[in-house]
Amino acid sequence: MTAHRRTLSAAALAGSAAFAAPLLLTLSAAVPAQAHGAPTNPVSRAFACSPDGGSLAGTAACRAALTANGGAPFTFWDNLRVADVNGRDRAVIPDGRLCSGGKSDYRGLDLARTDWPSTTLSPGARLTMTYRSTITHTGTFKMFLTKPGYDPSGPLKWSDLPDRPFAEVKDPAMTGDAYRIGMTLPSDRSGRHVLYTIWQNSSTADTYYSCSDVVFPAAKSSTGGAEGSGNSGASAPTASASPAARPRTTESSAPAEQPAPAAETGGATESADSAAPQAASTVAGAPVASTTDGTGPRHLIAGGAAAVLLAVVAALLLRLRRR
Repeated sequence: MTAHRRTLSAAALAGSAAFAAPLLLTLSAAVPAQAHGAPTNPVSRAFACSPDGGSLAGTAACRAALTANGGAPFTFWDNLRVADVNGRDRAVIPDGRLCSGGKSDYRGLDLARTDWPSTTLSPGARLTMTYRSTITHTGTFKMFLTKPGYDPSGPLKWSDLPDRPFAEVKDPAMTGDAYRIGMTLPSDRSGRHVLYTIWQNSSTADTYYSCSDVVFPAAKSSTGGAEGSGNSGASAPTASASPAARPRTTESSAPAEQPAPAAETGGATESADSAAPQAASTVAGAPVASTTDGTGPRHLIAGGAAAVLLAVVAALLLRLRRR
């Protein structure tokens, strides 16, 4: 190749690179990668208070959380993740900041309140958690339930949780747009509690944290009165199953299946059957946020654009060499 052609080739390559760089930067900025997920049943604080939470987002607790967050909305409810924890949750995540994972942009979720949107569950029942995910990953889900006597008026601390999870599931299958994780609830809880979920990815360096507020009705004694103790959280909006569908734990020694709870809308509680389709359609359109692993369809679009640009440069160089 002559010096003149080498000069032309170098100029063409530099020009193509100069053209490609801003285009790829624009694609990268305009098309964020997908995030990963959070529980929608029992409803997590992040999802309930997000723009996808429907009427729950307008509750007093969610409004207070938004204010504590500096007015920043919980749009990316599926992106509450911390990198490089590697199972050292209690050493990395500070007391009082468990619900935010210690992240300042989710700090409103740590407010100590007794009126968070909640889900009504039955002690000792079977529960199928719906963990909505916007991208699949391998990893382990660990579920903790606050200890008997938990006081929801104080900040959530690690000492409020047992040392071991009551349920742990590794690499569950993703069905549709969610992981559906079966578990048996502890039978010795009553009143208001927090179901704390940790999802430690094995395919990425990220660990996800979420708080789902739940209420266990007090057991009835043989005289018709209520047994047990704990804050009932009666003032909080709840998502509960219809009476006919609730687990009947007194009829069998085996734990009954906990039905999917219905979300409260404007003070009226819908049945589980009518609420489930509505919740699914709402979650399906949820926004997503950036991630560390650089996967997902948006990256395929950016990668395709880069491949086209490289092909153009290669063709130009080949053409110059043939002259």
